[in-house]
Amino acid sequence: MTDVEPSGAPVRGRPRRLRRLSVVAVAVLVLASLPWLWTTFAARGHVHDEADAPSADVVIVLGTAVSADRQRPGDRLAGRLETAAALVTSGRATVVLVSGDGGGTSGDEPAVMTSYLTERGVDPRRVVADPYGLDTYDSCARAREVYGVERALIVTQSYHLSRAVTLCRHLGLDVDGVVARCDGCGPALLAEKSVRDYFASGKAAWDALRGRAPAVRSPADPAVQNALRS
Repeated sequence: MTDVEPSGAPVRGRPRRLRRLSVVAVAVLVLASLPWLWTTFAARGHVHDEADAPSADVVIVLGTAVSADRQRPGDRLAGRLETAAALVTSGRATVVLVSGDGGGTSGDEPAVMTSYLTERGVDPRRVVADPYGLDTYDSCARAREVYGVERALIVTQSYHLSRAVTLCRHLGLDVDGVVARCDGCGPALLAEKSVRDYFASGKAAWDALRGRAPAVRSPADPAVQNALRS
């Protein structure tokens, strides 16, 4: 005799339907995670702590929001800049390319970044500002296409670093990533940013797949090469 629910509907097929739904759910999760898996595994071997970072002529610092007064970097940006300054001081890099949004809602990121670096002893002649690094992809593309960078270190926080390294390497830069300091970043903030970066990897993969051009196209700029010679 077939078991039935109180309503009279057979229950024999329920486990099978649940298994099918579970398989579909896992498949969807795997497909959704492919961009994140790409950025994570493609960066393997190219992510370093500050203490064991390799050397390169150029270190790229990716911009992010400045503080409310629009004059100082926020905690995350300050950590990136302090790490870059330490790399220059230790001789692991010579020129700093600060790449961010020069017209952002929080302020002029490259201007704030440049000022903060010089306050920490970095020679202003060794700092080059790109005000059109509107996102990670654009920063990588413009470093290669506009400023002629071929080999570099790139500095950002751990949750963002694999995506940055993967995009830059996909765009033709021989980069190694260096994990930035983040003294004011608590566990909740880092968790939030990690989740955000998981979803941002989808856009990164789509940008890379279609080979999109940076939002702002500029002629070649010799500023990095001039700074290396100065």
